[in-house]
Amino acid sequence: MEEGYLYYPGCTLKTKASDYEESAMAVMEALGKPLVEMDDWYCCGAVQSLTEDDIMHQIAPIRTMCCAQEQGEKEVVTLCDMCYNVLKQANERMKEKPDDLETMNEFLTEDPDYLGEVDVHHIFEILRDMKDEIKKKVKKPITDLKIAPYYGCMLLRPDHVAIDDTEDPHIMEGLLEAIGAEVIHNPKRTECCGSYHTVNRSDIVEKRVEDIVSRAVKDGADAIALSCPLCQFNLDFHQRNTEYDIPVFYLTELIALAMGIEVGMEKHKIDPKSLLKDKKILE
Repeated sequence: MEEGYLYYPGCTLKTKASDYEESAMAVMEALGKPLVEMDDWYCCGAVQSLTEDDIMHQIAPIRTMCCAQEQGEKEVVTLCDMCYNVLKQANERMKEKPDDLETMNEFLTEDPDYLGEVDVHHIFEILRDMKDEIKKKVKKPITDLKIAPYYGCMLLRPDHVAIDDTEDPHIMEGLLEAIGAEVIHNPKRTECCGSYHTVNRSDIVEKRVEDIVSRAVKDGADAIALSCPLCQFNLDFHQRNTEYDIPVFYLTELIALAMGIEVGMEKHKIDPKSLLKDKKILE
């Protein structure tokens, strides 16, 4: 795709994380590399199977790779960290294990054989490589905002699909600095938010959230920036049972604001607009 990137949205970006999709698409449009949604796609399956001989649970992500292949594309970009992790792991497995790829193609009776030639990227990898272009597009540097980056688990684990150093990542820090934010070092930035325990063990998630958020506040952060919709929900929603109430932004929302693009941010539980108005970033 010469003008932009083939985009796999997954399920959450069309519902609870639509603010993320809106801001990411606006940023990429402004950079001249628009995200173009795939003609067809399937749910990634949400989690990667840890069972070595479980080929069946690789079908959903690989069917999406087949969709990209049918469109003649060699790259797919995701926004959701969970989708990235599942698609990337399944795809790399097919590339590294020809026998598994052969078995997979036997399962995909209604699809063309997958050739294993599509690559999966997270939006942060694209933005990292366009950091200089982002700097040139900044109209309103967010210099008064102190932001603690938060990566969570799925961008950095396991090692073979990590988009950055698993122990000391810097992609978000570099992008935040590019738009003028003051980056607060966050020693909790790679810790788990509690993930799907939010469904049936919210007490676990609340403890994790309080630990992560309290450290960011203690270190002087005005807000937290991330990219995972599940992390955003947990850190945003579960603050209600703590003494804290700092906004949790998708990084692309902050980049959009710095570019002078106002996006909705309507799905946030802790309203970020009051902070942005206090800092004169919004009118």
